Amino acid sequence: MAEKMCPGPLSGAASFREAVCVHTKKVYDQCRSRDCMRDLRVYLPTEDQCFIEGNAVTVKPRCAELLSAVMDVEPVAFRRGFYSVDIRFFYKVSVEACTGIGCPRILEGLAVYDKRCMLFGSEGGAHIFSSQFVADGDDVQLARNTNLPTAVLETVEPILLETRVVYPTQPCACACTCGELREVPRAICGCFAGRDLSLDSASNQLRVTIGQFSIIKLERDIQLLMPAFDICMPEKDCCENIGGDRSEDPCDVFSRFDFPVDEFFPPRRESSGCGCNTSRSTSTCGTSSCGSSNANSNTRSGSCGCGSAASNTNRSGCGCGN
Repeated sequence: MAEKMCPGPLSGAASFREAVCVHTKKVYDQCRSRDCMRDLRVYLPTEDQCFIEGNAVTVKPRCAELLSAVMDVEPVAFRRGFYSVDIRFFYKVSVEACTGIGCPRILEGLAVYDKRCMLFGSEGGAHIFSSQFVADGDDVQLARNTNLPTAVLETVEPILLETRVVYPTQPCACACTCGELREVPRAICGCFAGRDLSLDSASNQLRVTIGQFSIIKLERDIQLLMPAFDICMPEKDCCENIGGDRSEDPCDVFSRFDFPVDEFFPPRRESSGCGCNTSRSTSTCGTSSCGSSNANSNTRSGSCGCGSAASNTNRSGCGCGN
């Protein structure tokens, strides 16, 4: 059995100075997700909703932005140490609406998606008190807390895959129950310049398909014993000049730049052949055997043809002798 270590200086360790006890968050479990969210309803502002109500509209996707994600962590019954993580995604969707008359109109609305997963977060139910305080708050110190696990969500920018307008007579193509949104958080409403969103379910609806990549983690506060090399002291002095050393001549810096040839001319494509239809290897392109008279040939090419050894005729066109 390995010997248990305690915080303090280490003896016999050439690279480590001491073992230190740190308070940090440990990832107990995590998962990755690739979600293709079909037929999400987009809740439009009232004036934009009236626009798709009174016109025959075709829509094109522009972009989608993840505004916020609200998470809730609850223990799973009869499975010790496991927790369910419920996440609600709030997306700001932008589409281009065309009626065939006039310029296209940009529509922006809110799409909502709910997701649930189960992760392991270990056990523990200690009550935590801290001497930290809330500035200008009613309480003197922070309220009591627990060491229950914390859910962390990491995402990349969503991808707007498809958009369409669904009329009340058309059934929804998604496999969900299509529960309607009853209210919108105040912070989310502020992302639409204070405009009221139409939540009516009996009208024409803008629906989108969004692709989302994400990683969900379950973390818990813990104390770990870790080896320390030394204190971390910066070696570099602060520099006030963002552009570099002021003593360096800017023209000398510019002279080290590569000339941007590709900005003036199209990129050059490497070619292994010369386009000549001969039985010889194309690796001789540009030599005396291609584009000129062969040493054993009695032929002259008046243009870009190639004369072969077996040819005794004159080629005045753009051909190659075989």
